[in-house]
Amino acid sequence: MAPRRKKPGDVPSDQWVLIAPDSLKDDAKKPSSKTLFAKLRSSLTDKGAMFLFINAGQQVCEVKTFHEEFRSWFIGQTVQEDGRLLYATPVDPLFLVLYYLVKADKEQGKFQPLEQIVVDEEFPSCNLLLQCTQVAQSLHRVTEEKEIGSKKFYRYSKEKTLEWLKKKVDQTVKVLKDSDLCVGGTTQSASFIRIKQESDLKEEDYVRYAHGLISEYISEDLRDELSAYLNLPDVSSATPEPPTKTNSKMTAAQKSLAKVDKSGMRNMSSFFSPKAKATK
Repeated sequence: MAPRRKKPGDVPSDQWVLIAPDSLKDDAKKPSSKTLFAKLRSSLTDKGAMFLFINAGQQVCEVKTFHEEFRSWFIGQTVQEDGRLLYATPVDPLFLVLYYLVKADKEQGKFQPLEQIVVDEEFPSCNLLLQCTQVAQSLHRVTEEKEIGSKKFYRYSKEKTLEWLKKKVDQTVKVLKDSDLCVGGTTQSASFIRIKQESDLKEEDYVRYAHGLISEYISEDLRDELSAYLNLPDVSSATPEPPTKTNSKMTAAQKSLAKVDKSGMRNMSSFFSPKAKATK
């Protein structure tokens, strides 16, 4: 249905600009109850985060927001005052289940049915994770399993989980190398990109960068355990640099990466800023 023209006094419509995978294309044309947004608990922050379940959990995406002041969108013949840009990126739902497995292991330490483990009064939509195909197929990678009759019981396995996370890191390292991205110790800020590729990159640079990306989806304790499992040297033992003001809201990925050296780099926003007018 084409959006109608806004009139004075109209209540802002519930519509946003969303960048999403192609798998959402059919639902975008004809919305169905199989695709929905849900607020779930983040394994990293222990707070709520928005996720998109596509086609009854066949794919799960994390929804993040890019927002700048004084921005709006033209949609059809209307002006969308809410200028936020939402983008949905695929995420392995097993990361979200992992939080509950670890919690149940600390509290009970015994085998339980999955529906008794993935329970959250604050975020009841967590039961949607039980319907995800990817969770059913991959649960054995992070748990020990027992089957009694036709019923399956699960218990968190730290050993299996660390091995699974290591494989995630290895896969990420491969993508980074194939993409020819610069991930050295001087390219460890999400706000900057390096213009000239470094020639002296070490395997550790790739592993540490990949570890930082994976750390966005796991708890701080598990992040540290994974770092030790990967035999990553503690960055605090590196040569000290002049003290800089610390951002208390840094992400886990940024914390796990070494200190930033911005030499030879340009602020990413500079690529999107309007060109300066030529003077006569």
